[in-house]
Amino acid sequence: MNTITPAFYTKYNSKVKFGNLQTPQVVATPVNPKPDSADADNNGVVKTSILAINDVHGKMTNMERIYSVSKQFDRTLPKDTDSLKVSSGDFILGANFVSNQVANKFMNWVGVKANTLGNHELDVVPSKLAQLMGEADYKLLAINAHVAKDSPMYGKIGKSLIYEDNGHKYGIIGIAPSDMAERVKLNDSVKDVTVDDLDTTINLVQEEVDRLKKEEGINKIIVLSHSGLKNDRKLAQSTDGIDIIHSAHTHELVSGIEKGKNLLYSKSGEPVILTEYGKDGENVGILNVEFNKDGVITKVQNNTVKTRSFNRTLPIRTAVEGIIGKPEIIGRVSKAPKPPTNRLIEYNPHGGLIVDAMRAELGVDIAVLNAGNIRGHFSEGPVDSRLINDITPFEDKIWVNELSEKDLVDAIKVGAESLTRSSHKPGILYFSGMKYKLSDKGELLSLTYIDKNGTEHPIDVNNPSTERKFTVASDDFFATGGDNYLPTNANPDFVIKKYDFDKNKLACEYIKKLPQPFEIIDDKRVEIVPSTSK
Repeated sequence: MNTITPAFYTKYNSKVKFGNLQTPQVVATPVNPKPDSADADNNGVVKTSILAINDVHGKMTNMERIYSVSKQFDRTLPKDTDSLKVSSGDFILGANFVSNQVANKFMNWVGVKANTLGNHELDVVPSKLAQLMGEADYKLLAINAHVAKDSPMYGKIGKSLIYEDNGHKYGIIGIAPSDMAERVKLNDSVKDVTVDDLDTTINLVQEEVDRLKKEEGINKIIVLSHSGLKNDRKLAQSTDGIDIIHSAHTHELVSGIEKGKNLLYSKSGEPVILTEYGKDGENVGILNVEFNKDGVITKVQNNTVKTRSFNRTLPIRTAVEGIIGKPEIIGRVSKAPKPPTNRLIEYNPHGGLIVDAMRAELGVDIAVLNAGNIRGHFSEGPVDSRLINDITPFEDKIWVNELSEKDLVDAIKVGAESLTRSSHKPGILYFSGMKYKLSDKGELLSLTYIDKNGTEHPIDVNNPSTERKFTVASDDFFATGGDNYLPTNANPDFVIKKYDFDKNKLACEYIKKLPQPFEIIDDKRVEIVPSTSK
């Protein structure tokens, strides 16, 4: 088996100025490679630089910054180095087709060659996703996805792609998440696209690697996976022939190179590099590798680029606004707290304002929003309609429901379980009109209903009423059982009214009515305290 040997040497890609480059490391020692054909001058060594993104989640402002990163990547790439740009899924989010078109154009503008099918790609109904793919310059890949023959998406998802640069061929394979059905809201996508389990997926990937090697003569294999790091580590160690896995779905940030963490070895002992660059387009990865003539990685350098350190240039902002229109200034923030470090298991006052808007604008008893809905935050200064879309980008429909105390207590307990999970999914619930307290072990300790006069009414969390009911505003994702807060049901009988707009519309109207400037306040409506149990 090849073993890792740290080494300091001249950075072969040192012209790329993306902050502090990680120290390159030797991960395998070539066995006296013989010069051949196009690579005779450098003993068969192939240098490759990959710009990788994952889980951008439709964040348009970060897309604009990533575009700037991409342009610098192009300008500073050494002439003797192959280049490739890839995405590991969830570049879009929600059902707003205008926003999805921006994300699709962004992939074209950046020059992404391949994207894998993530769960949020299926936020889009099949006919609209097929339209996007018809306008895409990149390929959508998922070797483990099966599309119904009568679906508009039939034939739109490939297994793999052969990419060539400077005479060198690379095989690129895509993997969709095996938990797709659990992560996608109830729409036609669930019926049209099914995904294999992990073990079946691993076998399919190995078969495709073997085919690419035997039939195409390709010895450099890259997997774009929306399966999560844990599953991708299993994939790396259970197969032969994969060189790089660009992971996604679990939103982890993996910097540098560490044996056992993101430097693993295949069944035959060859190195496999894993990457994942967080969430929401906050980071871009620049992975530099050297292959020997047999397609084995011998050196690697994994760089993480903070997108906030790059500007949103006027040309790209203008191009985006040409699609979405000019944003409307709706208010001004005088003061705002920092968003929480872990948005899924900490109360976020920025989300609190959104759920307050839902309650106030619809005049309901209570409004509820799952933590995963909030993908941005307010800052001091002007607030425009585009920022609201950035904060709450899912374009779901607003429903008003009649739910009992027990319904709400059960939903809170589902969210509270997130505190005990390494993934922190699905996340806690935010309410307007209710406040509650959890232990850090996910126990619901207390719950209070706050009426429109501000009077507090305690609810017995151990014996909640099935008779006492409230009007509750939510999005259709929550109401139909998304993330299992409520029982899964496409047509629940507790729905009173359905609206054909999302919460961001309500937030804009609410903010316009606030005294200006306004402050985002952390009112501690969700408290998490140390557990007293041993």
